[in-house]
Amino acid sequence: MIDPIDRDILRALEQDARLSFKALAERVGLSANAVAERVRKLQDQGVIASFKAEVDPSAFGLGLRALIEVKLEGSTTAARFEALAARTPGVVRALTTTGKYDLLLEVIARDQADLQRIIEELRAGGLTRDTYSRVIASDRRFPLTRSP
Repeated sequence: MIDPIDRDILRALEQDARLSFKALAERVGLSANAVAERVRKLQDQGVIASFKAEVDPSAFGLGLRALIEVKLEGSTTAARFEALAARTPGVVRALTTTGKYDLLLEVIARDQADLQRIIEELRAGGLTRDTYSRVIASDRRFPLTRSP
């Protein structure tokens, strides 16, 4: 179970995963050693899945982000399509979903023509029945640990 101190640690790490144990300890009112132990415990329990750097796609000239919903052909498995998606430059995430479409892909492209290339590559090979695309106009993320 996550106690209030663990929640404070997680909230701080969601805001800045590079905080030192000393800085984190100052925020939550514990010693650096106690915070380090709690962070290790949260990692061991799988509560903290990983620490990652979020890279700005525009640094690579990739300024267009989109979501592509994919309806698979009846004989296609999600795993088979995901293998194709993993080989397609520009696809950065695949989520298997419920509803009208089977998967939701997050893609990053240089421009509209590059987005069209991604869509065409995903449609080639007979694995998809239909796709529906939307360009992302803005992206605002909210911390999981925000207070209710």
